[in-house]
Amino acid sequence: MSLTFKETMSGYFALGVTDPVEGANVGKQNSTQLAMHAKVSLDNLDRFLSDPNHLGSLTGTIDFLPFGAGIAASSGVFNLFKPTDDPDMTYMVYELAFQHKGQDYYLAGHKNVKDDHGFDLWSDTTTLYTCLHQGKDKSGPIVGAGILTLGVKQLADLLSTIEVPGATSLAEKARAIEKFGAFFAGKLWDSYIIPKFGKQLLDKSHDETLHYDVIVIGSGFGGAITGCRLAEKGLKVCILERGRRWEVKDYPRDPKDAWWWSNEKPAELNGWIDIRTYPDMAVAQCSGVGGGSLIYANIFVEAEPFVFDSGWPKEITYESLKPYYEKTGKMLNVQEVPDNQWPAKTKLMKEAAEKSGFGDRFRKMPLAVTFDPDFSYDRPDAFGDQHTKYHTNAFGQEQGTCVHCGNCDIGCQVKARNTLDLNYIPLAEQHGAAVKPLHLVQRITPLHSGEGYRVDFNVIDTNKQKLTPGFLNAKKVIVAAGTMGTNDLLLRCRDQYGTLPNLSPVLGTGWSSNGDFLTPAVYHHRDISPTYGPTITSAIDFLDGSFKGQRFWVQDGGFPNLMKDAVTGLSKDHHFGHFFSALQSLVQNKSPLSSVMPWFGQAVDASDGVLKLSRSWIPPFRHKVQLDWNIKKSEGAVQALVDMHEKLSKATKGEAKVPLTWSILKNLITPHPLGGCRMGTHSADGVVDHKGEVFGYPGLYIADGSIFPKAVGLNPSRTIAALAERIAELIEP
Repeated sequence: MSLTFKETMSGYFALGVTDPVEGANVGKQNSTQLAMHAKVSLDNLDRFLSDPNHLGSLTGTIDFLPFGAGIAASSGVFNLFKPTDDPDMTYMVYELAFQHKGQDYYLAGHKNVKDDHGFDLWSDTTTLYTCLHQGKDKSGPIVGAGILTLGVKQLADLLSTIEVPGATSLAEKARAIEKFGAFFAGKLWDSYIIPKFGKQLLDKSHDETLHYDVIVIGSGFGGAITGCRLAEKGLKVCILERGRRWEVKDYPRDPKDAWWWSNEKPAELNGWIDIRTYPDMAVAQCSGVGGGSLIYANIFVEAEPFVFDSGWPKEITYESLKPYYEKTGKMLNVQEVPDNQWPAKTKLMKEAAEKSGFGDRFRKMPLAVTFDPDFSYDRPDAFGDQHTKYHTNAFGQEQGTCVHCGNCDIGCQVKARNTLDLNYIPLAEQHGAAVKPLHLVQRITPLHSGEGYRVDFNVIDTNKQKLTPGFLNAKKVIVAAGTMGTNDLLLRCRDQYGTLPNLSPVLGTGWSSNGDFLTPAVYHHRDISPTYGPTITSAIDFLDGSFKGQRFWVQDGGFPNLMKDAVTGLSKDHHFGHFFSALQSLVQNKSPLSSVMPWFGQAVDASDGVLKLSRSWIPPFRHKVQLDWNIKKSEGAVQALVDMHEKLSKATKGEAKVPLTWSILKNLITPHPLGGCRMGTHSADGVVDHKGEVFGYPGLYIADGSIFPKAVGLNPSRTIAALAERIAELIEP
């Protein structure tokens, strides 16, 4: 959709001067004025809004008595809120090329959009500081200057000239105008209202002292690992984490505990789980020191070689990542569930595979869990904490052994899970790294020296429920805020703050849900007890594409025991109900959860989602990241996984309950979002190179699931970890 409007500005102007203010004064004395009658054209409104420079085209005519009236200008440049070296100021740019007596001229003007003392919004947005250059562009010598202004009448005339060529209805035209209006009003709100009347969201200091060698944003698999390895190299490292440093005593258990994280209200809601909802998709993440390792299902599996056959830089292959896969496996002490302590759901998985003719596809999963070979389901109160065996791990941290309590996703109270806060993070701290929880990063800005970056953040005070702005500088910055957090941060830096305007145009594209799906199945005469045992223990592998031409695998799912009492209430909450809707009907029908098998799995989806920054059209014009995702190209992969869930259920006399959210609405939820900042060979096809370094910004890196060019069709944590190990190894001290 395109949009056009016309604008007339006029004012005093003089030849023979180079400064606009001086030119306006001389022009006033000589009674010489210049008028610019411009037509602004935005050929693609969405592209214009997402472009950091907000570039359009300009045509029109010029009236200037020494040259004549109605001089045609058939080409020109228009920028709205173009970033400058001052992060608090942007330009409105108007430039027209024309000829007079066979000589090329270039009229270049800009409006300074910046809050100063007093309320200067009107003067800033209506005052065009203009220079006339001899030649085809503004590199030529200045031969005249002056100041043009937009009057009240001209503004009214401008509004009446807005057109939306190609609009097929008044509603479509209104939507385009609303979108442009929200952008324009929102930018003015940011520049003039917030600095005067809003909360101070960013520290205004201009100190460029380098506080650290490296700042790492996020402490999940990407952040903890890169932070640790760079600290081992002797670099001064700081890890900024938005969430809390969770202790066993603080794990959420009661409905009134700190369960939820809210991006809109982080001072009030800064708990365990962050669920973000979009049209047809929801994303579940964790918040805390250790990142996703705190909430994931312990699966630490290598990607299949086929994943790297296309889409990745040539340097990234399965063979090149193999040493890092092995390194991370040792760090997280990967094990399988011992054969003498299989949960009932693991036995059902093997039985289902064999009865369906897929016995050779069944395999146990590598888990980042410490097991006790003597654990037994047969002893009294088998899942009680008293059965754990405590020990000190290789990093000086106390851990227990797994008692199969089923609480993997909400914090293991005996510390049997080898989460990052028990290995990489303490090792990083032992080498001098500073870990700062409750630091929510807002933006990244290159230092004027060109030798590093400033990281602005808000410190969350959980007691006073307030945010305090602060900042730190470092020579290098590694963004590892998770797929959603990293995309959110970088989109804001490019499109909201303009501090990283040259980020790749493919930022936000290629997003994937990794094909996650859960199908509950009811077994009327069989005890499955999915609340006991590690959350996932095994898989039936169809990643070779042999079933319906789709690549996926099936896993046994599980959920914490306390969920039995919480499912109904949580399903009624419209913000999070999508997450629990698959279980709600079972509770309503009074089917005991002990007889439910949560068939789970991942599939290789189309990886064609797009994340982009939008803005509300009413004050306070909040920015929000939107996800444009369509099931069309991914439906075959997900449906093949669902079909296999039904096939395996039927083979073992279970009744699959495919959620209506899928069968009717085609809605999904994923704990494994990937992409948006994909690896590539240059900025036209990627945001980072094979080393994780951002194109156009030396010393700025990304190290999390957002750099995946496409889905992997299985749990991605070990591949994220391997890539992080490789990125850290390639960063020079």
